[in-house]
Amino acid sequence: MKKNTQLLLSLCFLIIIKIASAQSDSIVLRDVTWDKNAPAGMNELFIPSGDATVAGLIYRANGAQKHPTLIMLHGYPGNERNLDIAQVVRAHGWNVIYFDYRGSWGGGEFSFANCVQDVASVVAFCKKYSDSLRIDTSNIVLFGHSMGGWVCLKALAQSPGIKKGFALSTWDIYGYFKDVKNEQEMMERARQGGNYFVLNTPLKELFEPVISHPASYKIQIDRRNSPANRLSCLTSTKETASWRLQSGDRTIIILITKCGKLITHLPIRESH
Repeated sequence: MKKNTQLLLSLCFLIIIKIASAQSDSIVLRDVTWDKNAPAGMNELFIPSGDATVAGLIYRANGAQKHPTLIMLHGYPGNERNLDIAQVVRAHGWNVIYFDYRGSWGGGEFSFANCVQDVASVVAFCKKYSDSLRIDTSNIVLFGHSMGGWVCLKALAQSPGIKKGFALSTWDIYGYFKDVKNEQEMMERARQGGNYFVLNTPLKELFEPVISHPASYKIQIDRRNSPANRLSCLTSTKETASWRLQSGDRTIIILITKCGKLITHLPIRESH
């Protein structure tokens, strides 16, 4: 009996090793062939937006041709930047741009409205420097998480030139404050998010517009002007959520756990 148990355990171990090596081969080892003249890399970006300059970076994809480009929109200023997703997407032939909204790092005033305007500024920057940054301006896509999901939805509605938007676990700012009855309640709720990373805006100034102009913060999706294939709203309340990026005949599928962390991905394949 003991010998049979040991044999079974050994067999299970070999199966696990086989599965792990297969995953390693598909995810890690099957890398692109480096372009010696235009290898993948990274550049710092300083992007004018309103009366300030936002700091960011671009993960440049491998190859001298222009690439589809994903713009990452982070959540309420803090620590999560979703750069694990950025690295995976870049490995599959996409440029990825990450930036900090004005007032969350560097100069300028942080506000929810300014965050949406910052996206428009980044898109304009991409178009202006599309040659030097090797950006295919017909394939600019947004990915927003939490507050960034709200920013994504608002920016997508205002920017018809953006090909697609992905909104993961969107923070419904209007819904979060719609039952607030007075300033004290507003401040109590606002403090729950903290203000350590909001450098230039008192919490009262940040959230008062949500109370005084609530209609501006509602999430309204006009399906007539925003067709289903231009927007994907994802939730992290399920065990996993998946989203796909397409450019031509290439597809990247990303799987995300309910806490918003990347767990795995499938390689580029022919889309169907």
